[in-house]
Amino acid sequence: PLDPQSLVGDLSVGERQRIEIIRCLLQTPQLIILDEPTSVLTPQEADKLFETLERLRAEGKSILYISHRLEEVKRICDRATVLRDGAVVDHCNPREETAASLARMMVGNDVRPVVRAPAEGIDKAARLLEIRKLSRTPATPFSIALRNISLDVRAGEVIGIAGVAGNGQGEFFESVSGEVLQQDAGSVRIRGKDAGGLTITGRRLLGAAFVPEERLGHGAAPRMKLSENLLLSRHATDGKTFVGSGGMVKNAAIYSAAQRIIQMMDVRKSAPDPEAAALSGGNLQKFIVGRELDRKPDVMVVNQPTWGVDAGAAAHIRQALIELSRAGSAVLVISQDLDELFEISDAIAVMHNGELSKPMPIAEASFEKKIGRAHV
Repeated sequence: PLDPQSLVGDLSVGERQRIEIIRCLLQTPQLIILDEPTSVLTPQEADKLFETLERLRAEGKSILYISHRLEEVKRICDRATVLRDGAVVDHCNPREETAASLARMMVGNDVRPVVRAPAEGIDKAARLLEIRKLSRTPATPFSIALRNISLDVRAGEVIGIAGVAGNGQGEFFESVSGEVLQQDAGSVRIRGKDAGGLTITGRRLLGAAFVPEERLGHGAAPRMKLSENLLLSRHATDGKTFVGSGGMVKNAAIYSAAQRIIQMMDVRKSAPDPEAAALSGGNLQKFIVGRELDRKPDVMVVNQPTWGVDAGAAAHIRQALIELSRAGSAVLVISQDLDELFEISDAIAVMHNGELSKPMPIAEASFEKKIGRAHV
């Protein structure tokens, strides 16, 4: 579903993905090349895409499908070529492989399973992020109004927000992050302090960190180096570390911090300190997530944390978010990947048409009946 009158710039990444796929299929091509087509699609949307691709294959079309999602490769692909570090490392019939064996080919070793251990030794009752009756009128004729959203995220907790793209997730992130201010300062509270009237910097100074959905142009300035992007996001909160007296920038300190993040997140790059636009989407995603994790924030809000990253990197990011929460932080994850949310969340809420359901403990949530139906 798409509104043909909407402006592309107002749409979420998931909705733009739908446009790209539809535009491609409308050309009745003989060869279709798809790069991570389901990265920001829900399971229901992905199923519709697969039905279309299987029909096109039956009509004699050729499809080249590039993906990190191994179950999808096993489901729809007849042959697979595995790339690692820019080189072909294997060919196989994916239907004769397991997801684990494919992942091993991709990353060169076994992918460690994500472990959601219980939080211990922290005040689990501490509400580090409180949202109270948050409402927002549409910014454009095609954006979604937020209606009376309330949510608590406590220390030691990962709360997941599921939903089909275009149901208000972007508007919600903007409101929580401070990109859009609230008239009622108490509608967003961080570590017990009213933050609704604070900018992004003000909310960062309270101990919050944010990873937006769109990495290039929103999470990072394309033509600036990784170290410069780090400075942009830290100059106000890490002033003593990165900016000395008289406003002089400490280049060595910034460069060192950027290299620490690159190493921590295993960011693959072609130069010591490349421009953000020079990285692949997945590697830039790893850097942006690592940039925020490196601050060890008390509150972390992430929109589509593993969009476009490989199985090994996705597991690393998910485990890092869990460990951040278990160290006493509150983590809020917005994702259209239900598998991801079930893997890392302690509870899941669903956003639909600008409204948010009450979070459901993960032990009570079922993939298809409760969460899946709420998507549609």
